[in-house]
Amino acid sequence: MPVTKKNILNKLYIVFVFIALFFIAIIFKMVDIQVAHGDKYRSLSEQLTLRNDTILANKGSVFSADGSLLATSMSQYEIRMDAYTVNSEVFEKNIQSLADSLSKMLGNTPNHWEQKIRKARTHKNRYLFIARRLGYNDYMKIKHFPIFNLGMYKGGFIAEQSTVRVHPLGKVAERTIGYDDYRGAPGIEGAYRKYLRGEHGLRKKQKIAKGQWKPISDNNEKEPIDGKDIVTTIDVNIQDIAHHSLLRQLEYYNADHGCVVVMETKTGEIKAISNLGRTSKGTYYEKRNYAIYETQEPGSAFKLMSLVAALEAKVIDTGTIVDTGEGRYKMHNRFIHDSKRGGYGKISAARALEVSSNIGFARLIDENFGKNPDAFISLLKKMHLHQKLGLPIKGEGTPTIPAPGDKKWSKNALPSIAYGYNLELTPLQTLTFYNAIANDGEMVKPKFVKEIRSWNNQVETFGKTVIDPQICSKSTIKKVREILKNVVVRGTGKKLYSKNFSMAGKTGTARTEYWMKDWETNRRYVSSFTGYFPAENPKYSCIVVISKPKVQKGYYGADVSGPVFKDIAQKIYTSSHIINKINGIEPDFESVKTNFERYYSIINKGVKAIPNVKGMAGMDAISLLENLGLKVIFQGNGKVIEQSIPEGQKIVKGTAIKLKLA
Repeated sequence: MPVTKKNILNKLYIVFVFIALFFIAIIFKMVDIQVAHGDKYRSLSEQLTLRNDTILANKGSVFSADGSLLATSMSQYEIRMDAYTVNSEVFEKNIQSLADSLSKMLGNTPNHWEQKIRKARTHKNRYLFIARRLGYNDYMKIKHFPIFNLGMYKGGFIAEQSTVRVHPLGKVAERTIGYDDYRGAPGIEGAYRKYLRGEHGLRKKQKIAKGQWKPISDNNEKEPIDGKDIVTTIDVNIQDIAHHSLLRQLEYYNADHGCVVVMETKTGEIKAISNLGRTSKGTYYEKRNYAIYETQEPGSAFKLMSLVAALEAKVIDTGTIVDTGEGRYKMHNRFIHDSKRGGYGKISAARALEVSSNIGFARLIDENFGKNPDAFISLLKKMHLHQKLGLPIKGEGTPTIPAPGDKKWSKNALPSIAYGYNLELTPLQTLTFYNAIANDGEMVKPKFVKEIRSWNNQVETFGKTVIDPQICSKSTIKKVREILKNVVVRGTGKKLYSKNFSMAGKTGTARTEYWMKDWETNRRYVSSFTGYFPAENPKYSCIVVISKPKVQKGYYGADVSGPVFKDIAQKIYTSSHIINKINGIEPDFESVKTNFERYYSIINKGVKAIPNVKGMAGMDAISLLENLGLKVIFQGNGKVIEQSIPEGQKIVKGTAIKLKLA
């Protein structure tokens, strides 16, 4: 076809139409994207370039009973810089001042900081790392440095806040205070996490580079709400006493681990709890919560439970005589031994507890319950010894008390249980029973938390929880409390006796891992002392358990654990206002009055001869004689028992008279 002007115009027309249709299609697609599917694509874009980051709420704090901080959250800050966004004139004018300020706070030379920031600016780095883990005070300082004081958009200042959990008192009661993080949620922090956690906030960030996100404003999308505070029952002073007393004893005996718990008798409030385990380097720290989780054979500490059960069943009385022989007795083809060589012979049931006779308790229980062991086990269960305490803190050990028909049951099971073997309890479960004896039979649940608070306002309070209002009769309580007092006065705990303050309790020495082949050559014991003080009107109960002390240094309860109990009791006595009454020092007002009247009558007679001052209070006699013009020399203190110049001699002023006082 010949090329004509008409043909060329037709082709141009076709091209123009095609181009027009193409542009119409593009415009249509743009309208379709922006209008019909705009929300979808905008959302997709935001998902790729924007995100909401969680701002962790500050957890509530944990306080002791007296308001001391046990655990709290502190803000920490990571500082970065958008080095590219800063105006050139502002940058050049202030970069040296900024570098100087950073050098003074964070170290390194001013030149180091200037070169680092300039290099970042050249490479258009909008997320340059400056520092991390800054406290609030340092954050406020760095925020006001040159350039940074212009804020995020003009000064490139980026601050990201996070929180860190701290324990102001260090490792004290750490396992009981606990934590709630990647390690788990033990202790109070785990048990009360719903109160402590608060509500997290949100902050929108924009993607500025691969793996780098920058906040798009200074404001949060949703502000975090801080958690509530927990007020515990812990008394910091008692806790300090218990912790250091236990630590000293563990170190001296090179023991594997140990625990101590101090409980307020009436309320069940835990005033102190320390759990220390040995490291490979021989130091001790809060390794596990042994008081709550570790079940073990309680040994002689359980003899109290056996005695209470037998008294309640009325099969014996405290005066019932049992023959313990010469310290070695065969029962059901197995020998039982007492710690005293030669034995205790025939003794009462009360004395059997005082001296902790294994033979005595094995015979008392086996001979009275051997034909019906279920009756004995039922009495133990009636006193809740087979049940968990139901603590809010997780990890409580499960007590085990076998009964006829169980795999662990045999002819020897009953006499073994009688003196604390073939069953398991945790230290806190044992203490709860002893506390009930001290509390006139009322068994209360151990309590770790008193109240929940928010901004100093009470949110929830936790009162006393009674497990059993009366675990046994009042008459039984009265009898066993007298015996427990005598354990310290004249029994296995007599080394702990003090005339200055009264204690009551029971020593415990239990073999552990005795089923292992090496036990005969490497003997291991668990030493304990459980009791309360003062003995007459108990205010606190306490248990001390020390596992695997070095045998060469000692392993009996009275030697290893008992001194810790005494140290705690003694220090609480001397520091507590509840026990500050001193007996027997009331002045004899009648004798004072008589002495004064005698002194007054002599001084008003116009005396010319030496008076008889024997029997007078020393200070009165001295005052009287000096007023008569004599020079008094005295020796001793108290009342006058001798005077060097006898009664009736003429007074010569300035004469020396010697008095002997006593």
